[in-house]
Order: sequence, then C-alpha cells, then structure tokens
Amino acid sequence: MDGTADERVYYVISDLHIGGDEQLEDVEFLDELLDFLSRLETTDEDVELLINGDAFGLWEFTGMSGLEKFDVLEETYPSLFDQLRKTGENIQITLIPGNHDHELAAYDEYVERFAAYNVTLVQSKSITRPVGDQAIHLEHGNQQDPNNRIEDWGDTNVTPLGYYYNTLVTSRAGQLSDRGRYNWLKDVQAVTPTERVPVWMLSKYFYREMNPLLRYALVPFLLLFNISAILAILAALNILGVWSAPVETTTSFLGQFGTVGTAIWVLLVVNASLAGLLLLVGVPLYLLRRDIKKTINRFGVFETDLTVDTQTPYKESAQEVFEENEDVVVFCYGHTHRPSVQSVDGGLVVNSGTWLKRLHRRDGIIGLLPPVFYPSYQLCAVRITAEGGQVVVDYEEVQKPSPSPEELTLTERLLTVGRTPNPELPDRAVVEAEQSVPTPEPAE
Repeated sequence: MDGTADERVYYVISDLHIGGDEQLEDVEFLDELLDFLSRLETTDEDVELLINGDAFGLWEFTGMSGLEKFDVLEETYPSLFDQLRKTGENIQITLIPGNHDHELAAYDEYVERFAAYNVTLVQSKSITRPVGDQAIHLEHGNQQDPNNRIEDWGDTNVTPLGYYYNTLVTSRAGQLSDRGRYNWLKDVQAVTPTERVPVWMLSKYFYREMNPLLRYALVPFLLLFNISAILAILAALNILGVWSAPVETTTSFLGQFGTVGTAIWVLLVVNASLAGLLLLVGVPLYLLRRDIKKTINRFGVFETDLTVDTQTPYKESAQEVFEENEDVVVFCYGHTHRPSVQSVDGGLVVNSGTWLKRLHRRDGIIGLLPPVFYPSYQLCAVRITAEGGQVVVDYEEVQKPSPSPEELTLTERLLTVGRTPNPELPDRAVVEAEQSVPTPEPAE
C-alpha cells in the first residue's frame, strides 16, 4: 500500500519463541496467531507488522545449525509460513532478530528465504519508523541485558550467558518434558526471572510428579507447620519447666473430645516433633548459608546476576535515543515478556510483551506448601499510529482462554481460590507531537 507517515498504522509483536527441540515445537497460540495474521491480510489500513525479535527459538535447536533450522521451521509450521505469504501480499511485514534468533543476522541467506514468504528480514540491532512528524525506535531489548547482549552483532560465535542457559536447560527441558505425569517441563521458557526455576520445579514436582498418596500425607503436616513450630517451642518450655500452662490447657481441652481429641493430640505431637527437629536443623543451616553467601559476594565469585531489570536499562537507553534524535518519541522493545508503558523525558518506553504463557507466582497462605505458579495468556499487539497531531500507543488484546483448569491440580486450584491473577494490558498512551510530552490516557 502507498501511504504517508500520518496514515500508516504499525502493529508490533515480539517474543513468539516458535520452534525448538521436541516438545518446544508445540506452539500453543498458533491458531490465535494465524487468526491475527489473517485479519491483517484483509485490512484496508496502511499497515506494517513489525516482529520485534525472538520470533523463533533458534537457540533451542541443538541438533542442527545454520539454515537447517529454517528447513525444519518450514516443515513444522507450513500453515504459518503460508499465512505469512498471504498477509505479506497485503501489508508490509518486517522481522528483526532478537537474542534467541540472533542467527537471522548472521546468514544472508535468511533474507532471501524470508523474502519468499513476503517477510522483510532486517539484520540490524534496531530500526526506526516514521509516525506523523515523529518516529519510533524499535529494538528487541537484549542489548540492554548483560546476560544476553550480543557483543559482535552477526557473529555466530558470540555466546552470551543466556545462550548456554537456553541450549543446556530450555532445550533439554523440551526433550524431557513428555516423560512427566503431565507435559509441563517445556514451560521452563515461560519462567521469569530465571532464579525462580528451582522453586517452580519444586512446585511442579510437589503438585504434579509426587506420588499422590505421599503428597496427601504431607499436606496436613505442611499446612500445620507454623502452628506446630509454635507448639514445639511451647513443648520445650514445658519440658524445661519454664512455662507449662499452654500445654496443660491444650491437653485438658482436647481431653473433652475423647478419641477424636486424642487423635488430634497425636497429630499435633507428631507435627510438633518434626517441626522442632526442622527448627533445630534449619536454624544453623540458615546461618551457615547466609555466611557462605556473604563470603561469595565479598570475593565476587559469581558476578553475573540472572535477573533482568525490566525497567531501568531500557528507560536509560530510551532517554539516550530521545536525546540523540529529537524526532523519536517512542522506544519499543520486547525481551522481558512484560507488556508495559512508561513515560520518560522525551517520550514513551513501550514493551510489546510475549505470546508465550505467563506464570504468576502465588505463595502459600500458611505452612510450607510450595508456591503455585498460575498460568495465563496475555497475547497482544501494540498498535502505534498518528492521530490529530499525536502519537498514539494502544494495546490490542488477542483473546485466548486461560489454561489453568487443565494445567493446575485440584490442590493448586483450591490454594489459589480468590487469588487468581488478572493481568491487564496497559492503557492507551499518547505523545503530543509538537511538545514530545507523553500523556497516558484511560483505555477507551
């Protein structure tokens, strides 16, 4: 289509992470993506679709290299490439590499292969697009993340820390996922930040993999741990002769209920004994762990923090871009999987989110039960256009039902009653074109 910068509408999506070893090839949002592309195939607007990095999980293909990965993508997702070709006949589709598909910047042959499907692959770290009298800066965002920064762009020999995590952990999870009682391990790529992976795996083991009889036997103890810890302390005070009133009162009270009271008393005694043992062992272990951690930090043995700061580096980078180019008023990135709009001096910092599943941690209310990681989808496309002298940023939600009924056990659902997440996309935001002052507005 031929149009001006005032007329053009930009849709931005990112972090699809399509492809990977074995179970990672399952794209749970494929139908929704095809519907979205099909809608753009028939639009009358002057549209450019910008796929802002990590469209494909090339890092997660560990048994092949180079263009072999593209061959596998074509064979595995023929409907997707067919729809890209059809949509690209009506609108412009532009793809830029992220960190997971950085190889797209390394082989010029990829440009020709994508062009056959009406997709323009730009092998750059970032691109700009005019919108009205202003401009948009787009980059995937991994260059602001020290764990995933590509120091020599386009060099396949560059392997940041994130590369090893995804080739050794994420791809291996894809290979092993179907061995579980439920095919859950492949969702490791949806766990952010990565420090949560051990806790997430403990949670899934407890609620999914543990023998049900063992789990249900442990639940009463874990639920009553807090009470049992207090009882263990009171029992110790009673044995030492410091304070016996609580134990005597409890014994007298439960004695009124006969056999039932005796059973409850036995349960509390067993729980209190185990809790006391854990306290005796846990306190010195906690102090030892704390001292070891301080020593490691003091010597700087581990200097790399896997947690991605989802705000500060991107705000700072955006301000640098705004200062260097006064026309740019929107800094759009992905990478962190968290849709957001932030105002900074000179414009807006916009995150395009992810089409992967999102996992929301819900800690146990009482006891030692592992946290529940509640799954949901927040599929979206960022729409950026010029309207009446303003640059307008909207989020268009792509509906997909929550997978929680199938992916959570009855225990997990009971523990999250009244605490289910309800993630909401950011409200509309605008930038006054003449003043470049961002102004958030309520969503219409």
